[in-house]
Amino acid sequence: MGSDRRVDDAVDGGQAARWNGPAGNAWVESQDLVDALFAPLERLVVDAVPAGWGGRVLDVGCGTGGTTVALARRLGPGGRCVGVDVSEPMVVAARARAEREGVRASFVRADASDPVFEPGSFDAVVSRFGVMFFADPVRAFAQLRRAAKEGAVLRFVVWRGIEENPFMTTAERAAAPLLPDLPERVPDVPGQFGLADAGRVRRLLGAGGWAGVEVRPVDAVCVMPEAELVPYFSRFGPVGIALRGTDPATRARVIETVRPAFSPFVRGSEVRFTAACWQIEARASGR
Repeated sequence: MGSDRRVDDAVDGGQAARWNGPAGNAWVESQDLVDALFAPLERLVVDAVPAGWGGRVLDVGCGTGGTTVALARRLGPGGRCVGVDVSEPMVVAARARAEREGVRASFVRADASDPVFEPGSFDAVVSRFGVMFFADPVRAFAQLRRAAKEGAVLRFVVWRGIEENPFMTTAERAAAPLLPDLPERVPDVPGQFGLADAGRVRRLLGAGGWAGVEVRPVDAVCVMPEAELVPYFSRFGPVGIALRGTDPATRARVIETVRPAFSPFVRGSEVRFTAACWQIEARASGR
């Protein structure tokens, strides 16, 4: 396995197009905001590996590398952490981050649902919001099982249901009259809430070769500066995507309409909301 292998032809076209375009660039430009916002959930993933452990860890859907770098720092010089993501802009940013921070981490631009890694390469597989986008989840989890050593731990954090995460859909609900072509949220399809059904997750993991699945609800309080709220909702999610193709006047009207809808989450100079998630853990079962 090369430390920075590029696997362009292994990347799923739909997700690659999304994350190698404006969506990926938005995450790169806002990486400090996103990392700070989801820091409580990052810790849940990082705690899956012991401090100073000499193991090899795979971070799936690593984005701009915040979690990968935190894992590498926790592992110390004796361990090794590899991040994988479909997004070239985010992987480039992740490599730059690891170099700046002087940690033992490397990054692969690829679709983790393809046979990218040698069998039995990793002692642990982790992800923070990186496994909800697989077009074929069984195939993806089977490939991650193939890359894991016997008995390796799998731990990831995903969103629970839409109804439990009102902050995440506030912008699209408020903007719907002005942006009638916003896509409808559909359960159990690749996307933010693609693994919200805990029973389905258990079935997918079992079919992918993972055993001892444990699903635990976690509620994390996430905080951002109020000054970052408009940049956040106008850059991310369905509204952020739609605004890229609108004229300045429409954009201004959408922002003016959507901003008041977030008032229940604003506390003075901060925006606070609860991220309702699943923490899911399993072990690589015998073949």
